[in-house]
Amino acid sequence: MGRIQGILRCREVLYASLLLITVLLLWEVSSTTVRSSFFPGPREVLRSLSTLLTKGDVEGIRLHEHALHSLLRVLGGFALACVTAIPLGILMGLREGVYRSSKPVLEPLRFIPPLAWIPLVIILLSGYWRYLFVIWLGAFFPILINTMSGIKRTSPTLVEVSKSFGAKNRTTVKKVVIPSALPEITSGMRVGLGVGWMCIVAAEMIGGERVGLGRLILKYSELLRVDMILAGMIAIGIVGLLMNEILLRTERRLFVWRKEISL
Repeated sequence: MGRIQGILRCREVLYASLLLITVLLLWEVSSTTVRSSFFPGPREVLRSLSTLLTKGDVEGIRLHEHALHSLLRVLGGFALACVTAIPLGILMGLREGVYRSSKPVLEPLRFIPPLAWIPLVIILLSGYWRYLFVIWLGAFFPILINTMSGIKRTSPTLVEVSKSFGAKNRTTVKKVVIPSALPEITSGMRVGLGVGWMCIVAAEMIGGERVGLGRLILKYSELLRVDMILAGMIAIGIVGLLMNEILLRTERRLFVWRKEISL
């Protein structure tokens, strides 16, 4: 069994490598054909990425400093989203009336993109609160919806068995309902973290700080340096991938029985 899994893993790595090489080759051929400074090839972008890592940007700020500041801002907004969305999702999942009464407010807000809030955020908030609000808004609703869905999908059989053994409602919620919903909650956290990370560029463009991956992209867009912009975008993608992998591996360790999380 272990040998078969090893073969399958090697095959997955091989396919992923072939796909990456194909994309890079197509990119290189396209950039060579166009021959434009506004469409740099992968080698030029990699050189720019190396420059950002070793020498820094036009202000001498290195790429890892930009990434660290962006990461801390996203984790702050994500933590706030978890603290607010998970308890509210549990309450709404348990109390249908709470959800119905708040639906006229929550549902319209859910469909307003975080970017649409930027003009209002610029007027009302300043500094770190701008980042916090935009990222919180992006992460809040995925976590809320998944938490609420997880609570509602708890097996009625588990609840009835708990009550048949004399468990009170509070104990049933604590020992049965919430643990049963944890896989859905963690999936919502993973989606929320991804959405919050995607909001970082917009949040840092309005933040006014010098440091951050979003700010790095904005600096070089003003200088028309497409290679540096693409290098910043690649950095955003890599950091996002690493965060997702960490959460995914945590999910796998916590919920070994939940096979679908490997997708």
